[in-house]
Amino acid sequence: MTNVRVILFTLLASFLVAGCNTVKGAGRDIESVGQAGSEVIH
Repeated sequence: MTNVRVILFTLLASFLVAGCNTVKGAGRDIESVGQAGSEVIH
């Protein structure tokens, strides 16, 4: 039973880390689009 808990915890942790990286990447993409738009306007 302990092995199952360890495996589940490891999977959950990996999904959380992957989710953080995905959101961080999306934030960078949105920021770069905003900067490009700002440069076109000015």
